[in-house]
Amino acid sequence: MNDKVILVDENDNEVGGINKLEAHQKGLLHRAFSIFIFNSKNELLLQKRSIQKYHSEGLWSNSCCSHPKPGESLLDATTRRLHEELDLHCSLNFAFSFKYKIKFINGLTENELDHVFIGQTDDTPKINKMEIDDWKYAKCEHILSDMETNPDDYTEWFKICIQKLQGHLMKPYLN
Repeated sequence: MNDKVILVDENDNEVGGINKLEAHQKGLLHRAFSIFIFNSKNELLLQKRSIQKYHSEGLWSNSCCSHPKPGESLLDATTRRLHEELDLHCSLNFAFSFKYKIKFINGLTENELDHVFIGQTDDTPKINKMEIDDWKYAKCEHILSDMETNPDDYTEWFKICIQKLQGHLMKPYLN
């Protein structure tokens, strides 16, 4: 985990770069992104994070998420990671950004300014087993219902994102 992340201020202005693990150990605010991929049946592609991940391992989450590298645009980073994790290519549209901070039981802290993107494809993912243990498509109403029953099965940022999306941007996907 020698990747660097982009440290930012509250307004998403870049203030430096740091090793990804160190950023999570120190709880420093950094830039991130989350991708939500839907198919033509209005189902959301979920991924189950690899058990090898350093936090939130084995939990269901949005289609893809990561961090842009220093000097890399969000668009380039989202396109790169969608290909690296799921071997998918599709147009992505920016939806919104939000900030969150969560301390995990292993001592690491997610302190991210997360940029959320939405895309659509019917292509079948080919998962990178270093990143993802499993995947599935599901209707949003089923996901929301299961999150109420089994909240510990989902990543914290996914729970925040899907609540923000459900009110307005996901209405076409809730049918």
